[in-house]
Amino acid sequence: MKLGFGFYRHMLTRENYDFAVQCGATHAVVHLVDYFNQGNKVHGEDQPIGDLHGGWGIAGGTPDEAWSEESLRTMKEELGAAGLQLEAIENFDPMYWHDVLLDGPKKHEQIERLKQIIRNVGAAGIPVFGYNFSIAGVAGRVSGAGARGGARTVGMEGPAESNTAPIPNGMVWNMVYDRNAPPGTLPEIDHDTLWGRLEYFLKELLPVAEQAGVRLAAHPDDPPMPWVRGQPRLVYQPWMFQRLIDLSPSRSNALEFCLGTMAEMTEGDIYEATDRHSRQGDIGYIHFRNVRGKAPHYTETFIDEGDIDMRRIMEILHRNAYDGVLIPDHAPQMTCDAPWHSGMAHAMGYMKALMDMVAATPDRLP
Repeated sequence: MKLGFGFYRHMLTRENYDFAVQCGATHAVVHLVDYFNQGNKVHGEDQPIGDLHGGWGIAGGTPDEAWSEESLRTMKEELGAAGLQLEAIENFDPMYWHDVLLDGPKKHEQIERLKQIIRNVGAAGIPVFGYNFSIAGVAGRVSGAGARGGARTVGMEGPAESNTAPIPNGMVWNMVYDRNAPPGTLPEIDHDTLWGRLEYFLKELLPVAEQAGVRLAAHPDDPPMPWVRGQPRLVYQPWMFQRLIDLSPSRSNALEFCLGTMAEMTEGDIYEATDRHSRQGDIGYIHFRNVRGKAPHYTETFIDEGDIDMRRIMEILHRNAYDGVLIPDHAPQMTCDAPWHSGMAHAMGYMKALMDMVAATPDRLP
């Protein structure tokens, strides 16, 4: 197993790379999408929530050239110079695939662009591309002092307006892709229709990913509810991950395995799911985080205070010889001069200790 670190676009600096290495990271997962773009200014927050009409921000904030093979190679080299291996890019910009998600008139044009991005990623030697096939995206969360000692974190407090109000035209994946869209809201579709759109996406992209040597890793829906903002969800129970894998069997059809989101699901068993998918070799990389509660009432916690026995998870992964990357995710912000850095350093230290411990001691599991 490898200890990694996730970077939002505004964190792609040598100072942050050095911080990650100092925490024990050897690998990196990068978000090129600028979730915080507000048009005339860029917010520097680290846990986007978004409002009903503006979402997180305006899609398309990342320059087109950032997705080119040359730029990806340069970023990989910069990370390498700091001691980090670039393992994955996480998420497409909604500006590039809104009609793939919505089955709109530009979907064929947009799927060709996604194919070129995957070719560029493979040519740059980056092995994984994470994605979240969702119309509503990560929506409906609130922030507050919910972690131990009043540390600031995010969670969900029931089916409030922020996760039931219909999505306005021009928005997808909780970001605005068309500020001049006509009034109105997106039409509702059913779950089978959404799965059909995913099938088209995989049919078109998987052959390209296979040729490029890239694994497409699907993230479960966060929050994991059947419907969010009037739109169906794809993976909101653990067994739905297996449906996704079975839809298009291929090594390039993989999972972005988010432990926190999986634990928030109302059915299934987090340990069985971890065992199944790590044995099958389905996991592209892992978001290693903890939560307390189930959707639609849950709180993201410090890595050592939630409902998941993180040592047990690490033991399952070790037993099944999982050799991929684990990154901390959504760490609560601590009360000090460096809230985000402190929260991440705590998570990284805990993860490294767990990894070293399970490698040095026999499993407690049969």
